[in-house]
Amino acid sequence: MFALVDANNFYASCERVFRPELNGVPIVVLSNNDGCVIARSNEAKALGIKMGAPAFEFEKTFEKEGVKVFSSNYALYGDMSARVMNILATYCPDVEVYSIDEAFLRFDGFKHFDLQKIGEEMRRVVTQGTGIPISVGFAPTKALAKVANKIAKKFQNATGGVYVISDPYKLEKAIRWTEIGDVWGIGRQHAKRLQALGVNNALQFTQMSDHWVQKHMSIVGLRLKKELAGERTLDLEEEKKKQNIATTRSFDKNYTEYEDIRERVVTFSVTCAAKLRKQDSCCNALMVFVHTNSFRTDQAQYARNIVVKLPYPTNSSMEIAHFAEYGLKKIFRKGYGYKKAGVIVLDITPADSAQRMLFENSDPRHAAIFAVVDKLNKAIGSPKIKLASQDLGRTWKMKQERLSPRYTTRLDEIITIHAK
Repeated sequence: MFALVDANNFYASCERVFRPELNGVPIVVLSNNDGCVIARSNEAKALGIKMGAPAFEFEKTFEKEGVKVFSSNYALYGDMSARVMNILATYCPDVEVYSIDEAFLRFDGFKHFDLQKIGEEMRRVVTQGTGIPISVGFAPTKALAKVANKIAKKFQNATGGVYVISDPYKLEKAIRWTEIGDVWGIGRQHAKRLQALGVNNALQFTQMSDHWVQKHMSIVGLRLKKELAGERTLDLEEEKKKQNIATTRSFDKNYTEYEDIRERVVTFSVTCAAKLRKQDSCCNALMVFVHTNSFRTDQAQYARNIVVKLPYPTNSSMEIAHFAEYGLKKIFRKGYGYKKAGVIVLDITPADSAQRMLFENSDPRHAAIFAVVDKLNKAIGSPKIKLASQDLGRTWKMKQERLSPRYTTRLDEIITIHAK
C-alpha cells in the first residue's frame, strides 16, 4: 500500500502556527515581489479569490473581507516542511518527498496492520509536533493514493482526514467519484479530449482500450490507467539531480544601468553555483537572459538571451559569475529599462566525473574555498559571504512588504511569549 500525505493549505497553515488568532480568518500568500496569489486558505477560496490572481486586482476584497495577506516566507515554509517530513519518516523507511507539502510513503509489509489507525496517529503526531494539519490517503497504487487523499481532505467530517481504499468496492466508488480533469497526471488538453469522447470520470477512463490510451496518451497514460484500476506501475522515485538549474527574478523597478544588471546576474550565478555544489554537479554551459517589461507597451521593448559554452566543467561561483558576466556584456543594450534577468546553468554532469581539459581547467583551490563558504552561509542562515562584485549591503531585495517573521530559522525573529 502507498500513502499520500498532504499538508492542508500548507503556506496558510504555516502562518497560523505562530498566530493562532488567524484560525478561521481568510489568508492569502503572494508570489515573489508580492505579485500574484500562490496560496489560499479555505476561507479565501470561499471569497472567490483565484489562484494566480494579480494581488492588486483584489486589494479592495482583501480590505473589505479582512483577508490577511502575506509575502512568501520560504525560509519558514521550507523549515516547517522538513519538520513534517522528518516525522513522517518515523512511520516507514520508504518515503518520497513529492513536493514541499506532499509525500508518498510505501507501506509494504503492513498487511496485518490497521492503516486507518496509523493514518490517524500520523495526523495527531504531525499536528502536535508542528501545528500543521494533514490529510492521509492509503491505496494500492500511487495514483489511487492521490484519489484517497483527495477524498480524505474533501470529506473531513466523515473521514477524519484519513481514507483507505482497501477493497474493490471502495476502489470503484472512489474512481467513479473522481472527475477526469482531477486525475493526477491528466492535463487540461487530455481532459478535454476525453470528455469529448464521453469519458467524464476516472472509472470510465479505466474502461478504455489500452491501444487507444497508449496511442493518444503515450505509455505514461497507459500506466496511469492501470494505476487507477489498482495495478501498481509506479514506485517511489529517488531524488533526482536537476539537469537544468535556473535563478531568475523580476526587479522591483526598471533598471537602465549596466552595473545594476551586472550585479543581479552575478548574484544569480552565485546562487546557481551553490545549487550545483549541493548536488555534487558541475555545468558545462550557461544561459543569460534579460528583458524589459512587456506589460509597458509605452516603453521600448528588448529581450535577448545568450548561451555561453564553458571551456571546462565547473561549480565555482567565481568562474560561473565570470562567464555569466561575459554573456551579459554581449547582450546588454543601453537605452532600455530592464525588468527581469536570469541565469540558467546547462549541460550538468557529476562533479566526480568531470572531464579534464588539456590546456585549461577549473581552479582546484575553489572547491575548498566554497566548501567553507557554503558551510558558513548555511550556518548563518542567509548568504552573508559574497563575491566582491555582489551587493554587499544587500540593498537589492524582493518586494516583500508583508513578510512574516522567520520564526524557526532566525534567533532574532523567534516568537516572543509574554507570561503574566
